[in-house]
Amino acid sequence: MAEPRRSRRSRRPAGADRARTPRPPDVDGPVIELEVERVAHGGVFVAHHEGRVVFVADAVPGELVAARVTDRHRDRFWRAETVEVLRASADRRAHVWAEASVDRAPSLRAGGAEFGHIALARQRELKAEVLRDALARMGGVDRDIRVLPIDPALAPGVSTEDGTGWRTRVRLQVAGDGSVGPYAARSHAVVPVASVPLAVAELARLAPLGERFPGARAVDLVAPSVGDAALVVVGWERERMPRGARPTIEEQVGDRRFRLDRDGFWQVHRGAAATLTRAVQELVDPGLFDPRAANLDLYGGVGLLAAAVGDRFGDTLRITTVEADARATEHAGANLADWVGARAVTGRVDRFLGELAASAGPGERARLRDATVVLDPPRSGAGRAVVERLVELRPRQLVYVACDPVALARDVGLLRERGYELADLAAFDLFPNTHHFEAVARLTAIV
Repeated sequence: MAEPRRSRRSRRPAGADRARTPRPPDVDGPVIELEVERVAHGGVFVAHHEGRVVFVADAVPGELVAARVTDRHRDRFWRAETVEVLRASADRRAHVWAEASVDRAPSLRAGGAEFGHIALARQRELKAEVLRDALARMGGVDRDIRVLPIDPALAPGVSTEDGTGWRTRVRLQVAGDGSVGPYAARSHAVVPVASVPLAVAELARLAPLGERFPGARAVDLVAPSVGDAALVVVGWERERMPRGARPTIEEQVGDRRFRLDRDGFWQVHRGAAATLTRAVQELVDPGLFDPRAANLDLYGGVGLLAAAVGDRFGDTLRITTVEADARATEHAGANLADWVGARAVTGRVDRFLGELAASAGPGERARLRDATVVLDPPRSGAGRAVVERLVELRPRQLVYVACDPVALARDVGLLRERGYELADLAAFDLFPNTHHFEAVARLTAIV
């Protein structure tokens, strides 16, 4: 049930076959015994078989499992799925989602809760291990890391016992016969389920799990923090409507409300927006912050993190938020209206920074060097082009919000090679029972 950040929904050509091709039966590869060694990025675990690396799903480090091989990449590595636990870890528990359990055939296991069989505290240790390893290998940084649970006060109604009841957005896929369900893990086959335990209570009640939607592509369930939950049937053809007629919702973060399109990007955990707001406010170094500088909020969405900076440092703030989605930018302009010095720009971040570097005069360049830049890129990270343009502008500090530990580590490495140092880092378990989490890093320019 996890979803990529700011992913664009795919479009199918008219007349395309609407039934997804199921994965082949679970009899393709051999069943082998594996001693599970450690976690790998992507929600799978590392084992070895006859000298070959095997990435195995639905396991826990320290276990002995029987696993069926599903992919053989010649002599490089294999992929496998646990079919039986021969020696269980003390950290294994009954899966929070019965339909994703190892007791089900792999082709029928619901996807989106790949850590649901692991005790919550151990899940966080494994996530921390992934980030720690990535930073050491790719970022050149050796740092002790803890992945913290969300403050319960920021996420009312979310279970702190088993990590369920947090998703405010759920997509159910529609099979060729009109039935609904999630995709099976690592597949585009729709599987039937009787529950959606990661969803907030109002979506769990709304989910049409026994109904059929012939001709539809998906069913979206949305539960904003302000107003009623909604069920939206998604067709194969993208609905065209006037820009002002698109359905909108409101989200509450502290004392502030944000308007956005109902199908626009927003953090899916009930307490995520408040958690990231607080984290950004705490990680910005006030000794390096100049409200009059040319501060930037890159990949800014509807203005959540620009508002976090504004609420921390006051109404004299000057900040420009940049977002490629024009509708999000429109909302950001309205959501940031409290600050006279705030503006919202529609554009690709790399192009915006390139044009800024090319056009800035001496005075603007000085304000850019005094700036704080907040960036919240998609799962692929900022990347080399954006890093190089940022380094050319040389802002004092960068506050980088990341949903992928490997992309963050890569970008930290690129920035360190170009004169920035990792000054602080916090990580949060915003996606319990999945391998995903968020990290917020502060990097400062070395004088």
